[in-house]
Amino acid sequence: MPRKGVAIKMSKLRSIGMLILLCLTLMQIACAQNPPAVQRRLYVAVPGIRNELQYGGQGILVLDIDHGHRFVKRLPVATLDARNQPLAIKGICASAVTERLYVSTTADLTCVDLADDHIVWKKTYPGGCDRMSITPDGKTLYVPSLEGAHWNVVDGLSGALVTQIVPQSGAHNTICAPDGRHVYLAGLRSPTLTVAQTATHTAEKTVGPFGGNIRPFTVNGAGTRGYMCVNGLLGFEVADLQAGTVVHRVVVAGFPTGSTKRHGCPSHGIGLTPDEKELWVVDAHNSRIHVFDATATPPRQLQSITLCDQPGWITFGIDGTLAYPSTGDIVDVATHKVVGGLKDEAGCAVQSEKLLEIDFSGSKVRAAGNQFGIGQLR
Repeated sequence: MPRKGVAIKMSKLRSIGMLILLCLTLMQIACAQNPPAVQRRLYVAVPGIRNELQYGGQGILVLDIDHGHRFVKRLPVATLDARNQPLAIKGICASAVTERLYVSTTADLTCVDLADDHIVWKKTYPGGCDRMSITPDGKTLYVPSLEGAHWNVVDGLSGALVTQIVPQSGAHNTICAPDGRHVYLAGLRSPTLTVAQTATHTAEKTVGPFGGNIRPFTVNGAGTRGYMCVNGLLGFEVADLQAGTVVHRVVVAGFPTGSTKRHGCPSHGIGLTPDEKELWVVDAHNSRIHVFDATATPPRQLQSITLCDQPGWITFGIDGTLAYPSTGDIVDVATHKVVGGLKDEAGCAVQSEKLLEIDFSGSKVRAAGNQFGIGQLR
């Protein structure tokens, strides 16, 4: 009898185990067929207008795009100077592959795990840091020194310094091509753009010279066209990135050029809509964004959007329905209308030149946007 009782119990346990296994399998199938809804989040690094704390304080503000950009949380990521004041944020980028977010200040680079918001590492590099970019696989960061001679090439996981690229251009803005093969290096003390190979971390060629030293710029997804803001120009110049030549100079029509609060040039910010149909360029003197038809050659001016303040940057959400100038205005791309404004947990207006969208499915990162308004057509 005891042996028979043990056998019955074992049989029951096996049945329970099989039932549990079946339930887990059914749950996995259900999750695969009905994945969690996508949550779109806007990550806004502040102080993102120089080190001016009145535009959102310090840290990273996380806003819920799908619910009126409602405040979700503030990540306490900041570096303080000798006077206990936060340093200005210089750049922001993220990888959906490694689920990591990176924020640079003038002094250092911080890596944040997007799964639980903890700081993985914070490191300094020779010459300080500026506006960096990351390869699509999340493996490599190209971090400009602070207007210095070189870019530091950094391992995306460990933060280790791999090597340097030295264009001697006043390192400033950086864009990794969507295909991951090239990285574009623009210094604010040079009228030429350096194109480097990501496979070897070496300069391959230069593009230009442009009509002035290069300021913010963007590229199309195919890596054939570059759109550059340059000193002294209300407008932009267009480059053939493969030939290495400047092909168009486009001046904004109907608006005067004059003094600006920051950056020393009227157009400091430019971006392509993800579908590459429109090119948006900022106008600080007139507190506007000018929209161009990017399918025309050269791009054709369409209309202008009035903003609440002088813009110094422009980028777009991942699906291209919303645009984010640095003034904190939220613009509907289809209608070219301002539809709202970014606010912090206290309801105060937020401005930043360093922000991007990150989408989650449950707790997993599904997609990461970029701060540069890069075209997404291949």
